[in-house]
Formats: sequence, C-alpha cells, structure tokens
Amino acid sequence: MNLNNKFTRCFILFLALATQLHAQGKSIDLMSPNGGIKVSINLSDKIYYSVSGGGQELLTKNHLAMTLKDGAFGENPKLISAKKTKGAQIIKPYIALKFSTVKSSYNDLLMTFKGNYAVEFRAFDNGIAYRFITSKKGSVEVMNEDFAINFPSEYLLHLQLNNGFKSAYEELYQHIESNNWKQTDKMANLPVLIDTKKQYKILISESDLSDYPGIFLKGTGNNGVEGAFPKTPLEFGPDGDRSQKILKSADYIAKTTGTRNFPWRYFVITNDDREILENTMTLQLAAKSVIADPSWIKPGQASWEWWNGATTYGPDVNFVSGFNLNTYKYFIDFASKFGIKYIVMDEGWAKSTTDPYTPNPNVDVKELIRYGKTKNVDIILWLTWLTVHKNMDVFKTFHQWGIKGVKIDFMERSDQWMVNYYEDVVKEAAKYQIFVDFHGAFKPAGLEYKYPNLISYEGVRGLEQMGGCYPDNSIYLPFMRNAVGPMDFTPGAMINMQPEVYSAERPNAAAKGTRVNQLALYVVFESGIQMLCDNPTLYYRNPDCTEFITSVPTTWDETKPLAATVGEVAVVAKRKGERWFIGGITNGKEKTRAIELNFDFLPKGRTYTMTYFEDGINAGRQAMDYRRKTMQVKSGDKMTVTMARNGGWAAILK
Repeated sequence: MNLNNKFTRCFILFLALATQLHAQGKSIDLMSPNGGIKVSINLSDKIYYSVSGGGQELLTKNHLAMTLKDGAFGENPKLISAKKTKGAQIIKPYIALKFSTVKSSYNDLLMTFKGNYAVEFRAFDNGIAYRFITSKKGSVEVMNEDFAINFPSEYLLHLQLNNGFKSAYEELYQHIESNNWKQTDKMANLPVLIDTKKQYKILISESDLSDYPGIFLKGTGNNGVEGAFPKTPLEFGPDGDRSQKILKSADYIAKTTGTRNFPWRYFVITNDDREILENTMTLQLAAKSVIADPSWIKPGQASWEWWNGATTYGPDVNFVSGFNLNTYKYFIDFASKFGIKYIVMDEGWAKSTTDPYTPNPNVDVKELIRYGKTKNVDIILWLTWLTVHKNMDVFKTFHQWGIKGVKIDFMERSDQWMVNYYEDVVKEAAKYQIFVDFHGAFKPAGLEYKYPNLISYEGVRGLEQMGGCYPDNSIYLPFMRNAVGPMDFTPGAMINMQPEVYSAERPNAAAKGTRVNQLALYVVFESGIQMLCDNPTLYYRNPDCTEFITSVPTTWDETKPLAATVGEVAVVAKRKGERWFIGGITNGKEKTRAIELNFDFLPKGRTYTMTYFEDGINAGRQAMDYRRKTMQVKSGDKMTVTMARNGGWAAILK
C-alpha cells in the first residue's frame, strides 16, 4: 500500500469516528405533531431521555437498556443511524370500546445501533412510547430490562401495590408521594398514574405484549421508578385445582427469538384529565388483528348468577332455586325478555372443576344450550386456567356443544410462560369461534386487538368484592385500569348502601354507593362483555332501572368526556348510532357534587328526548333513593346535575 492511500484510509476512518462521537454526545429531539410534547434523547454510557410537556420538564434523565446473557442493548450505545418519519393511521377496532374509528398521528424516531438492535420512539399529541427492536440470529436470553424514570420534583403516584409477582390485580389503589416510595416497599403493577402537581398527569402502561413478561414498577427511594420483571418459570408442582406452585425458575426473564419487536412502553401525557378518559394508546400500539373475519364475535351483556347465589325467588319461582336446571332456565327467560345476549354459568356447572367435559347432572348444560337458542340467549362457561391448560381441546368440544364464550379464571401471574398461555388460549379458542373473558388476570396490553375474541379482562377490584369495593376506589378506574383496555367490573347491584351502613352477604349481595351510581357504571365503564350481576328477581322489581341498563351498548362509535377530575368525578357522553348516553360517577368526599353539563356535543338542528336518572334527595343516607325524569335537550343547552356522595347520574338521549 502506498503512503497516499494509507493516509486517505486513515483520514476517512478518523472522519467516521469523529461523526459517530459527535452523534453520541448530541441530543436528538422528537416532537409531537402539535409541538406540545418533546422527547430529548442523549447517548453516552446509556440511552438517556427526558420528556417535556408545554415547555415543562416532566420526566428527567430516564434511561433504558436490555441485558442479555451474552451482551446488552443500550450499554455504551454506538449509533449507526437515526431516521425520523411521520405516521398517520386510521384504525377501526372490531371491539370499539371508545371510538369506532381512531385516527393515530405521530412522529417517529428509529435509532439503529451497532450490535443488531434499534430503539424506536414515537411522539403523539397525547404522549410518547418506545420499544426495542432486535435482529439477532437464533434465540436470546433476556436477563433484565432497565426501565428507569426520574422525577424533577415530588410527584403524587396512584398505584396498585402487590406483595409479589403473583397477584390477582385486585388491590385497592394507594396514593404515595414519589419521594416516599422506597426500594423495599411493595411493587406496583401497571397501569400507574402520576400527578406531576404541574397540571400534567402521566399514565404509564404497555402494549404489544407477547412472549415476554409484564412489567412491574418499584420505587427507587430517590424520587424515581424502575422496572421489575418475574423470572421465567421452568418447573411446576401441584397447588389445588386452580393453580400451580413454581418450583424452579430460570435466571432470565425471557427466552425469545432474537429477531423481534419488544413491547411498547407508553406514557399518556395530558394537562386535561378528560383526555385520559378517551385514551386509545394501547390500541394504537397493538399488533393488528390476525382474525380475518371476526363477524362471529358478538360483544354484549350477560346475566351472571354467582354474585347473587342463583337464588331467584318470588311468586313466579315455583322450584327450589340454586345451581340447577330450572334456575338457569329462569335466568335465560330473564335475559331473553330484556334482550341480553348471554348468561354466565360460573363454578358448579361441571361435575368437577378439573373435568370440563362432564356437566353437573343437576344442571344439564346441553339442555340449557338448546333452550337458550329458542330464546336467542347463548351461554358462557366458567373454567379454571389450569383445567384449560390441561385440556386445550375443550374448545373443540364446546364448539360442538354450541358454547359461545368462556370465562377463564385464577391465572394471577404475568411471567413469560403465563403471557404465552393467554395467547395460546385465545388463538385456540378463535379456531372454534369462542370468545374469552379472562378473570384473575393482568391488565390489557394489546392481545385483545390481535385476537378480538379476547373480549375482556378482570384485573380490577370490582363488584365481586362486594363490601370491599368502594366508590372512592372505583372513581380511579376510568383514569387508570379502564383507560388501558376492557374491564370486567361486573356492575348492576339493585341493593345499594352508603359505606358506613353497609352490611350484606350473598344471596342478598349489595354494593356501596347509590343506585344511580350503578346505572352510570354501564356508560362510564367499558367492556366487550358487560355483566348484570344481580338477581333477575330484583331486576324484575326495578323495571325502569333494568330497561335503562339493558339499553346501554357495550361498544361505542364516539366518546366525549364532559367533566373529569382524577379521584373525584368522571362524566362522559358516548354515542352508538344516533343515540347518546351520559354517565357520571363521583366519590364520597363531598355531601353533594354539582356539575354543569353542556350539550354542545349534540348535532345542531335536532332536539333529543332525554330520560335521566338522578340521585334522590335522601340518597346520601338511603342509597337506593333516585328519581327518573324526562326532558327535551338540544345542542347548546346547559344543565346543572347534582350527585350525592358516592353517587351518579345517567341518561339516554334519543
């Protein structure tokens, strides 16, 4: 090699190195389409990023990384390229919980690094998200993932804390100052809601979760939060009819293919609490549906017997009620009368919880399926997850019987094995046109859009907890758990009490809060399958309430939040076709709460007849007190509504 060529090659190498070093120390900014949110990424020993809203720094010096058995993504990153693009999508979810059409616009930054990985950021007008993308051969063992965020000042954290990675995700919310959340304290499952005390709220969750564990969050003790992940189980032992003991776990959190997209970590960022109620970030970041023709999936309401002990009574009940053939036929008759699509047959329909092929002879499931079809009512069967795992061919059998849906219970884990179990189940169920409602489940994280036959999840302190279900806790659900996806809360109680006088047990189960609070939950809360938890006998005795409940759709064309303050009040209008519904709920902190409604969301030039339910004058003491009224309204009208403590307001406009 002559001297000139050698010099030239050295000079080119020097320029390439200098360019890379310049990029390493440079801040790369990504703005939301409207310019209101900014992500600033800095590359040094790690990938750091900060997030600003309205010119205020909200999250500072955060970092991300992924540790493998044989290396790491994000440690001493060497940037190869950084490409910015704009994205715009029109999404039409089959199960439309908020909007039948969702417009998703964002700015995207794809940073490709040496080592066969990339990090992708997206900035939306209402938040940001990021994920790892890898292109390694074979499989990789992920030992840990660094999810670390830091707060520039003391924030208020709204959390659902757990004793460990095994959880039914039904704990009451806790409200903790960020400086006070120590490393030794309990972990929180997602979603987590952050009040910055600077007008802005930040909702954290994830989407496109597949073949990877769900993330938990822990306090750092230094005004920050870091991620935590369950290890992958390897060996199991017996633990009753609905669980397994983990006898041995791997030292990794996931063993997965080396070429893949990892889950999105997203942050909804807003200075208007109403925007949280219309969040669709999980949908916007989820994988597309793999079910080519989902027309067989029928969302709807279901009458449920467990909460009321299947104890119908009254002059028209001339049989011994209970978990038997005559009682279930009574439930079917009730469902048929009010246009309810399904009944749920909970634990007891089978002769054994471990044998899903042999019905309880006192119930006669096949006769009930036949009878239900004559009444246009189909059946959902309850199962433990362990029984399904051991009998995955049960979906073929259920399809032959004529079963339309299953309620699968007690998973209570979100490690990689269990996340894969969820997907295996809904995939197998879809082959036989059966939908799934997961109970004892983690939060929605996108699988419900990849497989829309996953119609709902529990993972909430719902009405099944009876006296343990408080309106002061439930008021957070529209801003947290239900803001990230469908939620099977099981509302509909017809016996209602204020918390300080509550005393109830099955079969006379009751709810804390007012009657109208229960009616409003059908509008405020979102689920592809919505239960009517109470006794048909009580619904027959309260026909005006029952007619309202059963008129409320389970899917929506449009959502318009009218009033919202996290932890205090949520009022939302929703449209299905040409009909509008309004639901409002509040906490128990004030004796009454007055909200001014503006009907400017209605189309101009049309007058609607509005039938509404309001808390009665004595509802603050006697929670079953309510009034039903009718009036005419049009666009531009205003109205002040008053809710009692732990109360509500509900209306239909047509």
